[in-house]
Amino acid sequence: MADITDYEHGISAIDSGFGRPRLDAIHLIVQGDRAALVDTGTNASVARVIEALQAKGLRPEQVDYVMLTHIHLDHAGGAGALMAVLPNATLCVHPRGARHMIDPSKLLAGTIAVYGAEATKRMYGDIVPVPPERVLETPHETTVRLHGRELLFLDTPGHARHHVCIVDRRSGHIFSGDTFGLSYRELDRDGRQFVFPTTTPIQFDPDALHRSVELLLDFAPGAIYVTHYSQVRDVPRLAADLHRLIDTHVELALREKDAGEQRHQRLVAGVTAILLEEARRYDWRLARERLIEVFAMDIDLNAQGLGSWLDSTG
Repeated sequence: MADITDYEHGISAIDSGFGRPRLDAIHLIVQGDRAALVDTGTNASVARVIEALQAKGLRPEQVDYVMLTHIHLDHAGGAGALMAVLPNATLCVHPRGARHMIDPSKLLAGTIAVYGAEATKRMYGDIVPVPPERVLETPHETTVRLHGRELLFLDTPGHARHHVCIVDRRSGHIFSGDTFGLSYRELDRDGRQFVFPTTTPIQFDPDALHRSVELLLDFAPGAIYVTHYSQVRDVPRLAADLHRLIDTHVELALREKDAGEQRHQRLVAGVTAILLEEARRYDWRLARERLIEVFAMDIDLNAQGLGSWLDSTG
């Protein structure tokens, strides 16, 4: 059965099943007898989405929108397969990402460059294209209506140039994809939540990411829904931590920019040290070994992303 967490305002998180429990959320918005989804997980997530719709008394025909925060495959790899079973849905995606949903060959090649062909195939399977007539490009300040409920798209580069965040005007909450970082529920302590930036390759841009976080704060959201994993509150505190940690990652990258063949290894060690320092700062509950296990993929991807940023800045 699908793992569903219900919040207020008709918003729910569906565990996509990617990686480990509660690593990767698909968000469901229900308004009256219509629904929208934010992000899709992978092909393997489709059955979980259908189960979640059934649990809410909804049919696939009642989904009007599938809204992608960005096109990294843990967020969008299942878009084509999901759209194939949602006959009335429109796929909403940043203009830079639309062509890759219609023809995913370059997207797949880029993913292979990061993970390798075998791991990409294992994690994501065959990426299904979306018919162009079912794709709606959503540049900055585009709005759509879900049974009268306005959803506003914001252009939020920094994690990726094809990233949008979605403001739900009914609740005042925001769906942030990876712009507002990672916030794994294993770290929660006595109701207090924590955040960590994701600098995944290849388009990390710290200045743009700082601006995007500030843009989200301009809306004073009562809650933000990150893909990894779901609802966070106390947004100003978390934003301050996120700004600090973005700067800490940049300082690490600049220290190691001339490390040559050892650069990636040193960046991995540096990101690990940042993570462990954050755990000490806030007395996270997880033991050191478990913490590194939870963040293992993120540590490596953050290091890769910092390397890509250094290469792009010369």
